[in-house]
Amino acid sequence: MRYRLTFIAGLALGYVLGTKAGRERYEQLLKSARQVAQNPAVRNTAESAAQQGRQFAGKAYHAVSEKVGDRMPDSVASRVRTLRERATHNGGSSDDWGTSNT
Repeated sequence: MRYRLTFIAGLALGYVLGTKAGRERYEQLLKSARQVAQNPAVRNTAESAAQQGRQFAGKAYHAVSEKVGDRMPDSVASRVRTLRERATHNGGSSDDWGTSNT
């Protein structure tokens, strides 16, 4: 019960403080966030981070599937084989999950 009262009090306090800040402050924060998101340096960093994430995920997927491959149910093992074959036939244009590397 104490946690509920604390949560409700925090919710009420946040609402009051939020309404005092007003719509103008919200619009200012939104505009700043959009400017940061459209910055070329930020966009390049985000794209390179996404690409690295896909590479690491692919490596981890292969490492895990090689170690666990014999212990998987047949239905899962056949799906993994299908995805691997698709990746090799596509020349690596898609990742192991069947999505494109854009």
